[in-house]
Amino acid sequence: QVQLVESGGGLVQAGDSLRLSCGNSRGTFERYGVGWFRQAPGKEREFVAGIRWNGFNTYYAESVKGRFTISRNNAKNTVYLQMNMLKPEDTAVYFCAAKVYGLGYLDAYDYWGQGTQVTIPS
Repeated sequence: QVQLVESGGGLVQAGDSLRLSCGNSRGTFERYGVGWFRQAPGKEREFVAGIRWNGFNTYYAESVKGRFTISRNNAKNTVYLQMNMLKPEDTAVYFCAAKVYGLGYLDAYDYWGQGTQVTIPS
């Protein structure tokens, strides 16, 4: 079974970096494609980045390309989202989601975490 737990959010200044982590508290993670999503106040949830279950492919929203990097460490049952050059418009609750043998993009995710808040004041 899967229970996703996100961590690493916080309040930072524009231009700073954060690294979000998404782990499966109930076991291994290596068979799961994982996506990161975010939802800002008053806006719909949007795709941010995704990684195929085997790590061979990664996908990014245009708004974060070149600034964010998704990666995985299966030995630690964790998927990371490294976020650099943060902007106020990156402020949102960030969620990770997982799907067994998922491609990391356009998946119908089966599991979702509770989210972690990222705030960049303007």
